[in-house]
Amino acid sequence: MITISKENYLKSIYTLAKGNGNFVSLTELSKELNVTKSAVTEMSKKLYEQGCVKYVRYKGIKILPKGKKIALKVIRKHRLWELFLVETLNLSWDKVHLEAEKLEHFTSDFLIDTIDEYLKYPKLDPHGEPIPCKDGSYRYKINDIPMSECILGKTYKVTRVNDREEELVRYLSKIDIQLNREIKIIEKLKFDNSVIIEVNGVKHSLSSKLVDNIFLTKANG
Repeated sequence: MITISKENYLKSIYTLAKGNGNFVSLTELSKELNVTKSAVTEMSKKLYEQGCVKYVRYKGIKILPKGKKIALKVIRKHRLWELFLVETLNLSWDKVHLEAEKLEHFTSDFLIDTIDEYLKYPKLDPHGEPIPCKDGSYRYKINDIPMSECILGKTYKVTRVNDREEELVRYLSKIDIQLNREIKIIEKLKFDNSVIIEVNGVKHSLSSKLVDNIFLTKANG
């Protein structure tokens, strides 16, 4: 039986591996889920017994096709709910992640397919993350880079933001960073990996944590 806890583990393993099937370390997973390493080890063994993951001691966990199918279904529900809450109920993008975390586990396939149709089969959620189709494929392919890899003096467009931390997304709104917003990379500070950017003529210093959670593409021109 696949429980809510197991769904969360599978979703996290898939997300941390960036969908490419790589191994995810137990330390990485315990940090992501905010649980002990022993709890991760125990759950990994259960998921292994159910044919959802491959577990190799000292190497980590690798999601298998059965586990990937479950993870993608949960991710699909989460991202469609986020978009529905923003588009239909006009909630701000920093308020929908935790609500979607709850709803994703109790939504039938029928209801989520109905929401998908109602929203006209969207490609992206409110934070720029691609929404899986019913068959597990994507209608959109990510083609952006993290802010840390951007070139000084160049102007970029915000395409995706990691939404897992409400405070982080709220702060981005406060300094006028949102999807499709153009920003210029002014300076990179090597001693703490922070970045100074310019948004609508105003300069801001972003910590390395913020920088690691913002993804960009080159702006036209």
